[in-house]
Amino acid sequence: MENKIIAVDFDGTLCENKWPEIGEANKEMITYLKDRQVNGNKLILWTCRVDDMLKNAIDWSAEQGLIFDAVNENLPEIVASFGTDTRKIFANEYIDDRNFGYRPVGLISEDMSQSDRMELWGRLIDVVEDWLVEKGITEENIPNEEREGVEDAAIIFGDDYDYLADRFSEVIGISRDCIGGADESR
Repeated sequence: MENKIIAVDFDGTLCENKWPEIGEANKEMITYLKDRQVNGNKLILWTCRVDDMLKNAIDWSAEQGLIFDAVNENLPEIVASFGTDTRKIFANEYIDDRNFGYRPVGLISEDMSQSDRMELWGRLIDVVEDWLVEKGITEENIPNEEREGVEDAAIIFGDDYDYLADRFSEVIGISRDCIGGADESR
């Protein structure tokens, strides 16, 4: 895997947003970023903090084990690549609590009640159960222990994959036409 540049915000991302103070550490995010850095990715702290507030954020991050390759600026190799230091920080990934996240409109939403969520999962499971019955497969046909120790077993693919994807598409209300249509290398 090619090494990536990750630009990460501070307040609300690395720590709870308690501006101008520093909130409680987001340990899951910090662990994730440290793992990414160990694997060769570069980290840029990308924050609105300046002066003493910025120094405090950098020092706090170092105490958490995060040492940044750059702070609010492009990496030298990016400046060389573009022939100038662009105003926008270049990264392959931007992690910020204020990122816009795509959420499909329709059946699935953040506002679903717990009973609606349980109903959704039940309907999805019903689709899989119907497919298994159509294939003549029941829990007696494939005991769980038969799957143990099998590496890289492609259980669902081809026409079977298409069947399940189409049924999930109907239940969820999202067209399959948009799945995988975007350039995933961006």
